[in-house]
Amino acid sequence: MKRKIKYGKVAIVVAITVLIWVWADLALDEEYTVPTVVTISVVQSNPDFWVSFDEKTSVSLQELILKGPASKIAELERELKEEGSTSLKFSWYPEKEAMDGSEYNLDVLNFLRQSSQIKQRGFTVESCEPRSIALSVEKLFQKSLKVRCVDEDDIPIKGATIQPTQVDMLVPERWGGEKLIAIVSLTRSEIDQARLSAIEKTPYIKLAVGQTRDVPTTVKITTPPEEELLKEDTIKTPALGFTLSANLQGKYEVKVDNLPDVIGPIRIRATPEAKRAYENMRYQVILEIYDSDKDTKSTEPLRRELIYNFPDDYIGKGEIEINQQPIVARFKLVPLAPTEAGAGR
Repeated sequence: MKRKIKYGKVAIVVAITVLIWVWADLALDEEYTVPTVVTISVVQSNPDFWVSFDEKTSVSLQELILKGPASKIAELERELKEEGSTSLKFSWYPEKEAMDGSEYNLDVLNFLRQSSQIKQRGFTVESCEPRSIALSVEKLFQKSLKVRCVDEDDIPIKGATIQPTQVDMLVPERWGGEKLIAIVSLTRSEIDQARLSAIEKTPYIKLAVGQTRDVPTTVKITTPPEEELLKEDTIKTPALGFTLSANLQGKYEVKVDNLPDVIGPIRIRATPEAKRAYENMRYQVILEIYDSDKDTKSTEPLRRELIYNFPDDYIGKGEIEINQQPIVARFKLVPLAPTEAGAGR
């Protein structure tokens, strides 16, 4: 007589066996020092802020020790070898509280322990080095930027016409002067296409090395025929101007030691129209004087590179540029006598 198979008992035995194997695997937890580079990257999710590791988008950990079932560790080791991965990467989305100051300390150990990458693999984080990392948090402000057109090698494209020549963009408040530049990069084929008709491109800014952000508006670019090249020329008698704040005006005189060099001929490369516009500027070269210059204790003259006061419209179109090493002025601030200061007011 056949014995009836009791499937219920079989199922219980199988379940118990599986649990024993699972328990055995869990009981064999091992510590594992990750052999590859472990990086944490900041995901820029809020356009009003720039969050970075000292102006870098990512940071590498010195050490990461995981703990988990031997089978899971073996699986991770196999994946790293098969994929040839040199880095284990984690992404951090800045939290709201990170935006409340100029610096934020990321609790790396807690961040990794909460990571879905870690949890889904069945690991726990035993330790890491460093356990916390400081991030800088910089609020961005709307400013007007000049648009510069360059090729794939980052070389300005001569004679490119840009419309509009300026765009508004969120940038660090400390940015000023030559830092306020938005870049449009054209490929070789785009340069050729722009000779026939205007092309539309999105400018971008460079926050730091390898970090860019697109401007929210586009510009139209046209490039000149190849035969329209800039010509070498000379401005023979440039005029020198000074920029002084109200704190210094009427109180100090600027004496330039190497004046013949400062107001000597300037070699340029420009279109005829750009050259004429430059010659018609009130000052062709400008020496910028800082308020802090008056506090200099050294008896040696101060040194500062001249500003070549090229017309903005022609700079934006790449139609004028310096064709020599910029001159460095050597100068001193000489206090005026009270009667002289009064006469100067």
